[in-house]
Amino acid sequence: MSRSEPPPNRPDTPGQEMPGQDTPASGMPSPGGPRLVIFDMDDVLVRYDPQARQAAMGALAGLDAGEVERRIWHSGIEDAGDMGALDADQYLAAVGAALGIAFDDAAWVRTRAPVTRPDPAMTALAARLGERVPLALLTNNGLLMKRHFDAVVPHLRPVFGTAMHVAADFRTKKPDPAIFRRLAALHGVAPQDALMIDDKAVNAAGAREAGLRAHHFTGIDGLISELRALHLI
Repeated sequence: MSRSEPPPNRPDTPGQEMPGQDTPASGMPSPGGPRLVIFDMDDVLVRYDPQARQAAMGALAGLDAGEVERRIWHSGIEDAGDMGALDADQYLAAVGAALGIAFDDAAWVRTRAPVTRPDPAMTALAARLGERVPLALLTNNGLLMKRHFDAVVPHLRPVFGTAMHVAADFRTKKPDPAIFRRLAALHGVAPQDALMIDDKAVNAAGAREAGLRAHHFTGIDGLISELRALHLI
């Protein structure tokens, strides 16, 4: 099975496979090394600037970035979208109502894509790693990101194929240990046979609680050292 193909007999949408269910962690990480490597997206594979995004959204509505943060982030709209409590169209409607403007898919892409910059070295490392072990991507984002991955991060599709997942699909988000267990099960591996790479220490801790290995990403050099220690590169 190539890394771009979903696991056999498993749907692409995690919520369809095991709604509200976890696969319990079993044991310590396998000494044989990870059989699945999961990457966070923002500030691991790409450089993301949320303040610039808030400023871009504000420019559409005549608001400053701080007011956008208050109306969208502090209000819980952004979090509800990330967790799947709002679907893509509900999120757009909620943002539009909060900003007092029409806010559609095009506006979302226009304010998200330019502030999400590729990191060529990380893309190359992930592609190299993908020659040795199956990969997946898991990002705390909503269903709009799932809808527009190819507009926002088109360079990642050749590396991850269909294995690009948003937290909203699981109706929770990192660092909830359940999301890591469900993702591992979706890809047909036990939690202890997966490695999570994330720039937030709390998310790495959640992955470990779920039974996965985890690497707290602080830069490419530390990640390369970790992957070499695991004999993955």
